[in-house]
This record gives sequence, C-alpha cells and structure tokens, in this order.
Amino acid sequence: MSNYIDDLNWRYAVKQFDASKKVSEEDLQKLIDAVQLSASSYGLQPYKILVIKDQAVKEKLKAAGYNQSQFTDATAVFVFAHQTDFDAELIDSYIELSERIKELETGTLEGYANLMKNALLNLPQEAKAGWTSRQAYIALGNLLSAAAAHKIDTCPMEGFEATAFDEILGLTEQNLHAVVVAAVGYRSAEDETQHAPKVRRPQEELFEII
Repeated sequence: MSNYIDDLNWRYAVKQFDASKKVSEEDLQKLIDAVQLSASSYGLQPYKILVIKDQAVKEKLKAAGYNQSQFTDATAVFVFAHQTDFDAELIDSYIELSERIKELETGTLEGYANLMKNALLNLPQEAKAGWTSRQAYIALGNLLSAAAAHKIDTCPMEGFEATAFDEILGLTEQNLHAVVVAAVGYRSAEDETQHAPKVRRPQEELFEII
C-alpha cells in the first residue's frame, strides 16, 4: 500500500510532455487492460474509450482543445465518451455477456435485468446522460492510478470543445459524447510543474470518520 501512496504522490497533471519519449505498445496495452477492469454501476460501463495515437487526428483534437500541447506531444490521448441516452439494449447486451462468460443458462439473470431496467430506463434523458458521464469518470480515475503505478505520466483534461471532438471522432452518430480526456506519455524535464508541492485539502477537513 505504501508503494501505491508513493505512486499517487509522484503523479501530477503534466503540462508539458516530452514528445520524443513514447509509451511502448506493451505498456499502453496495460493501461487499456486496467481501464477495461474499471468499476461501474451495475457493471454496465455505458461509455466508450477512444485511444488516439494518430498524429494527424491529435492535431485536429489540439485545434479543438485550445491548442494545448498535451494533445500532440503525448503518446496517446484517451477520449472518454459516454452514452447520451440508452434503452433496454444496454442492459440486455450486458446480461447476455454475463450469462455467456459465467456459463449460465439463458434467462438465469432475468431478475437482475429487470432490477436494472426498473431503476434506469424510466429516468429522464438528462438524468441518464448525467449517470453515464459519472461512470466514465470512474474509468478515468482508474487510468490515472494505473498509469502512476507504471510511472507513466498523464494529464486529465476537460478544457476542449466537446462538440468539435464529437464531430472529429464521429461520436454523435454513435450516441456518444466526449466528456473528459487524458493525455498519456512522459513528462518533459522542462515542465516546472513537476517540482511544485502537491496541494490537497488536509484530511481533517476532507474526511469525517464516524
């Protein structure tokens, strides 16, 4: 556990990446594996993550991201896109996958499926979109922690034109909306931010143990 706390103290939101240093395909796959294993409500994972490595696409994202250098200097940009709406198909496909992986007879999880449908399908569209976006943020947190554990740098970013990202990446027609991104690479030695003390609220202010 102490190593994990050290990793979290080591990480910060990188302001300047070293474009000459690339994350290996093997390590990038480790991050993808970690994000796949992220927790989500009911296990539904109502989002899609696009891993952008193509430099030409990253240039387009940079233009829609207020020309922040992280978009082009990082090895890859993880774009977390949440489902803006959903119907029973989201739940049915998950149940089918669960029964197949767990080698259960078809219909075994019908009760669980109905529980989810009763809880989720009658929500207003805006509430559905808010719920799915929160699930995407859980996955983002997992990426940041996994990257720190492998001494890979990241920069989570909300500073971009989401509608432009949707257009560039063809998300709208997939019922998806870009909600947050994370640039992944290695910090530049010239990034002075890495030397700044980490600022977090004190535990006695942040926590109440009852």
